[in-house]
Amino acid sequence: MGILILVLSLIMFEGWLNYTGYIFKTLWLTNFSEPLNFVIAPLIYLFKMSQLGNKRSKKDGFHFIPFVLWFGYCLLFFFQEDVFKYNDSIGVMNLDIPYIETAKVYTGDPLGIRNYVNLATIIHILIYITVVMYHLIKSAKKRGESIFMTTDKTLKSLRNSFYHFLIITLILIFVKITFKSDVGDYLIFLYICFMIFLTGFQMMNTSLYYTEVSSFLEGPVLKYKKSSLLEDQKDVILKRVMNQMTHEKFYVSSSASLSDLSKAIKESSHHVSQVINERLNQTFFELLATYRIDEAKAILKTDLGKKLTIEEVAESVGYNSKSAFNSAFKKITSQTPSQFRDL
Repeated sequence: MGILILVLSLIMFEGWLNYTGYIFKTLWLTNFSEPLNFVIAPLIYLFKMSQLGNKRSKKDGFHFIPFVLWFGYCLLFFFQEDVFKYNDSIGVMNLDIPYIETAKVYTGDPLGIRNYVNLATIIHILIYITVVMYHLIKSAKKRGESIFMTTDKTLKSLRNSFYHFLIITLILIFVKITFKSDVGDYLIFLYICFMIFLTGFQMMNTSLYYTEVSSFLEGPVLKYKKSSLLEDQKDVILKRVMNQMTHEKFYVSSSASLSDLSKAIKESSHHVSQVINERLNQTFFELLATYRIDEAKAILKTDLGKKLTIEEVAESVGYNSKSAFNSAFKKITSQTPSQFRDL
């Protein structure tokens, strides 16, 4: 997701250079983001497949072959003289500016295929979007649900983000049919900005950083220096936390959060976080993972646990994602859930 946002930002940056005219002052950047068109769809696909629990492999690199091939072909343009890049920018933006006459021969597009990059991009994205939708529908069917009516948190999130990328594709098709060359891309950029804003808002809204009282100017060692908690108060909070984890099995909820735990024991999130950090030498999420994996280990060794799928075990201890469960399990036990069960 991070790489995808970076790629989209770079494409938008080139658009900004074109629309402001600054591209004529930085001709060496002309069309620098064009090969990135063939990175967007694979990144979306790999991100969504990882969220569905698919393991990464060396074969994933094959998805970027179109990018590598187009980048190699674009090198012929990148090494052209500035006069050709100047004239190309005028044509791309449909500017009413005279071209520079030159007797030199242009060799930046020997096959004459660069004019079809937008069409190739649309086809490339549509293929991947179709494949992603197929896997989402398939995953929902395994749960006996429709992807449009699923109650699974992960599938709902993936479906909703899929809608955004589908909308971008539709806007892309509309822009390329309606406008000439790269004019009209600002409509795509506006929607991408909206998506990045939503992503940033979601990250800030769920970040534990914003539940802390300390200032961002304070160093890590000062985190709890001004805490008003006494040692006996810490003992009480720790006892309540452990009761929630051990007896109430707070951790099995897939939506378990520090704020929910704090509400359950009627304490502030800052104080609960402090006690977990100081007394258990763990973060809240490390504590959550410890209990979830212990529970999973107990399940995997039962007769029922040997019949359940890894996904079902993961869900029973609070994980929505098989990949997240596998990562946490291996980090704590140095084994995968399957290896642990087979011992």
